[in-house]
Amino acid sequence: MVITSRQEGKAKAPAAPPREVTKLQELVYELKIDQVMTQSVITVSPEDSMRDLKEVLRLNRISGTPVLRHGELAGIISIEDVIKALEAGEIDATVGEKMTTSIQTVFADETIIQAVNKFGRFGFGRLLVVNRQGELVGVLTQGDIVRGLLRRLEIDYHEEEIHRYRASHIFEDIVSDQTGLILRYKVQAQDFARCGEAASKLKRALERLGAMPAVVRRIAVASYEAETNLVIHAINGGEVIAEIQPERIRITAIDSGPGIPDVEKALQPGYSTAPDWIRELGFGAGMGLNNVRACADEMHLESKVGVGTRLEITIKL
Repeated sequence: MVITSRQEGKAKAPAAPPREVTKLQELVYELKIDQVMTQSVITVSPEDSMRDLKEVLRLNRISGTPVLRHGELAGIISIEDVIKALEAGEIDATVGEKMTTSIQTVFADETIIQAVNKFGRFGFGRLLVVNRQGELVGVLTQGDIVRGLLRRLEIDYHEEEIHRYRASHIFEDIVSDQTGLILRYKVQAQDFARCGEAASKLKRALERLGAMPAVVRRIAVASYEAETNLVIHAINGGEVIAEIQPERIRITAIDSGPGIPDVEKALQPGYSTAPDWIRELGFGAGMGLNNVRACADEMHLESKVGVGTRLEITIKL
């Protein structure tokens, strides 16, 4: 794989070959949290006793639940808290005394990868799901993610059977010296609710063109990361352009945003210029360009402060 970062003529040395991306890894970038979360949420109040909570958990066969005070999210309580209360002889204490008030939430319209990152970062058994108004709309466990992924795998298998031959021979049937297809997708700045739509549309197009599934998965991850960078950093939005030819696809993400002051530093794992509020949303972890680099056969990054950024990704078909 060739990787170059152009800033005052600098270039990086060749890196490792592109990684393989599994179907499950692809789906965590595509599926939204509200597609897999548990929508019917059992809740308790801070005034309930731990004894009452124990019965709620037992009867509903759950291991934890949100705590609401006058309809607003106040905390979260789990079976581990019940066990600790039993051991301490405090089973008649109130939920409000034992609940955890430091709550990690995810947005219902975020992709699963945001939740996966938080599960890995904090080690929680469940995450509370809220809408953009901050209202509780669901609960997400790692089990919910697994079940949602398995359901989607089954659905995708049947859809693939239907669409497999519709456009798989498009390049063979068109006679020309060089045949290509260009797909363009507009990306709005800070529109996190629609972040990932361009990557999903490109993925579906490639599947119907008959591209190899393993290659499509790499393209899906790389284009998602490129699109996310536009959503986070581009002041006026940007565009993802996919140029498809029989032997390769080139994805270009262009914006007229603020530009990258230090391209070399931006390519370092974990480095991010995203503000804190973006990080609170689960974005801007500083791994986007590294994920692109891991999936690409070639990656070129050009940026000029005050002008904009151009990211080119080439993946061989």
